[in-house]
Amino acid sequence: MMKFEFEEFATVEDVFLYLVSVAPYMKQVMPVSSYKGYIFSLVPLTPLSVEILMMIYTKGKLDPGLVEFDISTKKYRPVTSVERADKNYFVVLTPKVATLAEEAIKNLQ
Repeated sequence: MMKFEFEEFATVEDVFLYLVSVAPYMKQVMPVSSYKGYIFSLVPLTPLSVEILMMIYTKGKLDPGLVEFDISTKKYRPVTSVERADKNYFVVLTPKVATLAEEAIKNLQ
């Protein structure tokens, strides 16, 4: 059985900042989902197991596509390609159906 832990943030910028800080070194492009009123990422708590997932989230919606995030200014903007090595990028996904997300959201509410 899958277990979920949760960390809620006030803004999408804070979610991006958190994800950048825990991403493996040199991981420049990361996925994030926009689904049913939440912007989130499901992150395994241990590298060897996916039995416990941390849902890093905020309430909101993002359009699908590529987003460039600047840590120093905490600003993001839609872009068409990965342009700079000093920025971090998120691929915003909007799944039609996401069973893990459904389960996490149900546990959250």
